[in-house]
Order: sequence, then structure tokens, then C-alpha cells
Amino acid sequence: MANRNTQGFGLIAQGTVGSTPATGGQGKYLIDAGYAVDLFQGSVVQSKVGYIKTAQAAITDKSIGILNGIFYNASTTQKPTWANWYNQPITPANSEDVTAFVIDNPLQLFTVSADAAITQANFGRTCGVTVTAAGSETSGQSSSELTVGTISDTANQWRVLRMAEDPENNDNAAANSTVVVCQNLNQYLTNALTWQ
Repeated sequence: MANRNTQGFGLIAQGTVGSTPATGGQGKYLIDAGYAVDLFQGSVVQSKVGYIKTAQAAITDKSIGILNGIFYNASTTQKPTWANWYNQPITPANSEDVTAFVIDNPLQLFTVSADAAITQANFGRTCGVTVTAAGSETSGQSSSELTVGTISDTANQWRVLRMAEDPENNDNAAANSTVVVCQNLNQYLTNALTWQ
């Protein structure tokens, strides 16, 4: 049976490891004014040299979480502006930086669409998320997917835990099933952090 979903939707927060209460909390970080990469809502981000940047340049990039929106003062109107995504480049008024809201709980679970069939034997292993971040320039939602072809025991960003309880996208023998993942390479909780 084919899954109803036909494309990725990025990563969407869904509870926490151990079924503890999910607070929905997010941290405030900065995106350097004029940063030249789109960051869609639901895309994987990291903190490098003090600023939020994409963590989808490589499937082994360490991440701090998932982008959930931005805030800045528009340079043309001088008005506070909220957006679901960072549509590069943005240079706010007075050369300020852009505030990024990141779902950064290292125990947060996420649902994500798998780009291919995923066998039961691969649950518990790690995958990356689509290397090139893409999404809708209308809604700002990411279209990234879990890249099943990158499965490894330990090397990648996201550990595949189980199927999501999504009846219309629950066929793991077909592309676009919905799975639950957690961070595997969280840069704040590993000793192998390299600042660049």
C-alpha cells in the first residue's frame, strides 16, 4: 500500500524520549545579518561561530535542533517582523541580527518522512536528513526527508526509533512513511564538538 504523503515536510516535534512531558520549549539564537542560505521551518540547524547556520550541508553535521521561525525588525518598514522561515538574505534595520527560534531540547522526538522504504532491521540505526535544505516559499515549511540510503550504525544526525502512529503514512515498505527520530549528534551533549 502506498503512503498518502508524496514529499517531505521537514522535522516536526512530537513528544520526548521516555514519554516525559514535552514542553514545546525553544531557545532564542541569532542568525548573522545577510546569511546567504535559506532556513525553512522544520530544517536542521547548528550553532557555528555564535550564529545559527544550516546543519544540512552534510548528514554528519552536529545539530542543536530544528528551526521554528524567525523575528527581526524590517529594514524598509522599521517594523517588527515574524516569519516561519529565513528567506535569505535578510539584513534587518540598523544592521541587527535575526532572532531564530530553535526547538533545542536534546531529548525531543520528531516525526519525519522517509525518502524510501525502511526495513524493520534499520530501526535503531542512524540516518541523515536531505543534504540540500528545500521548502515552500509560500508557507516556509521544509520539504526535507530522512535519507534512508545513508543508514549507518552511529555516524549520522538522527536515530530512527519507530514508526509514527500515522495511519495514512504507515507503510514502511514504501517511500514517504512517517517515522519518529531523535538527535544522535547533538553538538551540546558530545565531546567531539569542533567550532568552525
